[in-house]
Amino acid sequence: MNGEGAAGPSELFEVLADEYARDILVAADRRPMTAKALSDACDASLTTVYRRIALLEEHGLVKKHRSVGPGGTHRSKFETTLEGLHVDLSDGELSLSVETRDELADSFTSLWEDMRGDG
Repeated sequence: MNGEGAAGPSELFEVLADEYARDILVAADRRPMTAKALSDACDASLTTVYRRIALLEEHGLVKKHRSVGPGGTHRSKFETTLEGLHVDLSDGELSLSVETRDELADSFTSLWEDMRGDG
């Protein structure tokens, strides 16, 4: 994903400038966490966590995993997908590219297939 797609660099910078959004990214990078666990880890209300998660999901920086617990209860855990953020200033243009874990996994799979001759 590059910063010029669905979200321009200024939008992405704005998302990452938010302290709660950054805290959620860091906490959910350690392990997938429920909104309640993120609320505790980030010292934020559940409402704040859900708003930031929605924003982070919109920009492809967080992924939701759903599971069914005992008694059929549904539980969602959130995991950071952000792997790298690259800013380039060249010829008076600011560009931003974002690497996600999914993109890295796809790249590795493509490389492996090419090496095996499957591609």
